Amino acid sequence: MSKFTYYIPTYYIYPELERTLPVQEKERKNNPALIKPYSGRMYDDGEGDGPQGWMDSWTIFYWGWWIAYSPFVGMFIAKISRGRTIRQFIIGTMSAPMIYTFMWLTIFGGAGIRTERLAAGQGLCCTSWNSTVLGWSNDMILTETNNWPITKAGLKLCKGDEGESAACKDCGWKLLDTFIKSRADGTLPTVEEIVGYINDNDRWLGKYKSATDKSVSRLSCMASEEMLFAQMSTYGDMGPFLCVISLVAIVLYFVTSSDSGSLVIDIMSANGDQDPPIPQRIFWALVEGATATALLVAGGSDAIYALQTASVAAGLPYTFVLCFVCIATWRGLAMEVGDLNPYGPDFAVSLVDPFCTLQPKLWCGVIRNLFLTPVSLYEVLRRHKLGAVGPAVMAGLCWAGWVVLIILEIVNINVPDMHLGGIYSLGWVFFLGFVTIITATRANIRSHYGINGNLLEDFFAALFVYPCVMVQLETVSEENGIAPLMPDNRDSHLSTINVINNKNHD
Repeated sequence: MSKFTYYIPTYYIYPELERTLPVQEKERKNNPALIKPYSGRMYDDGEGDGPQGWMDSWTIFYWGWWIAYSPFVGMFIAKISRGRTIRQFIIGTMSAPMIYTFMWLTIFGGAGIRTERLAAGQGLCCTSWNSTVLGWSNDMILTETNNWPITKAGLKLCKGDEGESAACKDCGWKLLDTFIKSRADGTLPTVEEIVGYINDNDRWLGKYKSATDKSVSRLSCMASEEMLFAQMSTYGDMGPFLCVISLVAIVLYFVTSSDSGSLVIDIMSANGDQDPPIPQRIFWALVEGATATALLVAGGSDAIYALQTASVAAGLPYTFVLCFVCIATWRGLAMEVGDLNPYGPDFAVSLVDPFCTLQPKLWCGVIRNLFLTPVSLYEVLRRHKLGAVGPAVMAGLCWAGWVVLIILEIVNINVPDMHLGGIYSLGWVFFLGFVTIITATRANIRSHYGINGNLLEDFFAALFVYPCVMVQLETVSEENGIAPLMPDNRDSHLSTINVINNKNHD
């Protein structure tokens, strides 16, 4: 990376390191899903190659991508980090990579933006040529065009809005005008010669200054797999060497990624065995490669895009799971150091019991509480001699408001004349109020019985599975609603309790 920065003016790159952080922070406060570190700093020549699409989709795509791959990546990182302390884990797998990634994206991203701006300033642009006209034979060109006038309005070689021939826009015309005026004898070329010029030079026309001069590149005109090599090619005699180094780095990246991916899949398929057979690991590596090859051959980039979209969609359920994973991690660490008693009382019915046990009573409870939560809430609060009427009434109003406003939004989609667009947002405000009441109720009852937990856990449980929370609270009573977690070895249990009590006393 240091060798790379030698070829980039430091007056351009180093200020980006200072400029990026505060700008990202400012934009993140306005819209957490959108980061615009270079807002307004790109050229837009009117030909649709501005950065708006990238800015709108990229951060959301990476958010869903990492959530979808969190179980996969997490298992691999956990395996290679075995024996490390939590501090070493955070520094080695989170802080250091984050700092390096920040440096990488700032330097390489800044270099790419500088190259893009220079190319735009020199008149390079992305032009969509009409493939139908360019595919004509010489005879067809003479017959169909009658040798169009060599003017911007008359030379219709670009693709219009409907895919038909149209006059090129300003930037596309400049590319042709340079060729038209380059004839030594001063005569105008024929349409046939202009079409031949485009066909012969389409690989670099608008992307580089010329077929041999790649010192400036219009990166936005290229496919994503070409951009890195085009950027490296701008560094003169070092360009070919940097392209080779980049190719080697890409190969190493894919090899190591495939190796680690095969290891994780192998462990999963071996029922958690940390040392699965090597032939089985080779099998999964070959299957991964064959699957990727089949996708590329069958559908090309469209198939890869579809797979990426499916991965992002699969990340949505894991968003909810990760919320509980964070709480479980905190609780596990607290138990590890003795700040939390792992053998204390707990709810007799867990949140997942209605889905994992063959108990019709629990199933019926979940279905009932989907619609009658305020009634169940009143009974729970009354049985524990807490203020029951006020919270139950407020919960009922919030639940009803949520349901009614969501229904109105659905009706408004089919009947636009109602002019109720966006009313669903108010409905979700009512739902959050409903969730807050259930959170407070669960926290009070949990505190009364000394059950381990925290407000964050109560909130996420009420937010995602409030019917299960109400079933859980309905089973709580002084007699049989609490389940102490006693290990089989009572001596071990008493020893653990004494250690925790002594720690708390100290």
